[in-house]
Amino acid sequence: MKVEIVGKNGFTPSDPNKEYALKKLSKLEGLLPDYENLNARVVCKVYRTFHKVEVTIPAKNIILRAEVEDVDIYAAIDGATDKLIRQVRHYNDRVKDKLGKKGIRIADEKPMTERVVRDKNVDLEPMSREEAIDQMELLGHDFFIYLDKETRKTNVIYLRNDGNYAVIETTTK
Repeated sequence: MKVEIVGKNGFTPSDPNKEYALKKLSKLEGLLPDYENLNARVVCKVYRTFHKVEVTIPAKNIILRAEVEDVDIYAAIDGATDKLIRQVRHYNDRVKDKLGKKGIRIADEKPMTERVVRDKNVDLEPMSREEAIDQMELLGHDFFIYLDKETRKTNVIYLRNDGNYAVIETTTK
């Protein structure tokens, strides 16, 4: 695997940081087919009280991504690697169980069969962002599609991992 390790927010990863990240990411070798042809990007950031490590590995049918915060950079690297390993195992198990395939595919193979198991129609009602958040929370969902009262555009509001909300606004051509 080709690994690019970069620093942000004034942090420059040292050679021991880079070696440690490479060593930890090598644990994925047995789990990912065509490991040598993958590219990984490791972003190390420093904040006042913690470090953040973000790892992104794009594969053919999945993007593996882990983000971990810890006071120690090495612990953050460990946590990110552990998350990636869990993601790969979960994905491979799911693909094996449902489709009888080998899991994450890097080489050009036939695409996976369609996994859409249900179609659902949504009646869009004009509402504000606050009303959409209320509806989403009442339904117990982590996203909600609605028609914005002011712009009259279809929007998607979703709950982010940090507990905040984000809105995807649509446009037409």
